[in-house]
Amino acid sequence: MTRYLIIIVLSLLSLNGVAAVQPKGQYIQPNNLFPKVLFTTSLGNFTVELDRMKAPITVDNFLSYVDAKRYENTLFHRLEHDFVLQGGGFTTEMESVEEFPAIVNESGNGLKNDQYTIAMARQYSPHSGTSQFFFNLADNDSLNPGRNWGYTVFGYITEGEDVFEKLEGIETDISPELGWPSFPNKKIIIIKVEILAE
Repeated sequence: MTRYLIIIVLSLLSLNGVAAVQPKGQYIQPNNLFPKVLFTTSLGNFTVELDRMKAPITVDNFLSYVDAKRYENTLFHRLEHDFVLQGGGFTTEMESVEEFPAIVNESGNGLKNDQYTIAMARQYSPHSGTSQFFFNLADNDSLNPGRNWGYTVFGYITEGEDVFEKLEGIETDISPELGWPSFPNKKIIIIKVEILAE
């Protein structure tokens, strides 16, 4: 009997652990098709309007990370001038952000990788997006879907575009920790991302 009680308790603890890390974006402002978030960064603040109408899965995924505060004190770890600024993958201590399961690619939603839009980063596999995202620093037609899967755009900057002008003065090099190129020599920190009231 004791053995069975231990198994039940362990099972409940396991279930509670799983429930605690489940994405919850679909429950955040569920009737708001265009929720807004405020990025507070070491370069300044800017606001992004998300498009749940065109990219519901991607927006809910992003809001899940925001709600879980997993973007707090993280880095923009990739800067390619006139191309993209990428973040959401590493903390300021160069530890990986805890990820939710990968999501379906919604790049065929009609939204384009134009300047000042936000899009999902991913691996070569089209349906491998998790926590990482990027901002388009130019109109990047090469990232849009064609014969192959593209990169899902799910919102755009509505206020604070001037923050991105400060990127021009930041040089990049190979990251000593990651071994990746295009790593900013000056840390660009995402202090926090907040969901704004409707």
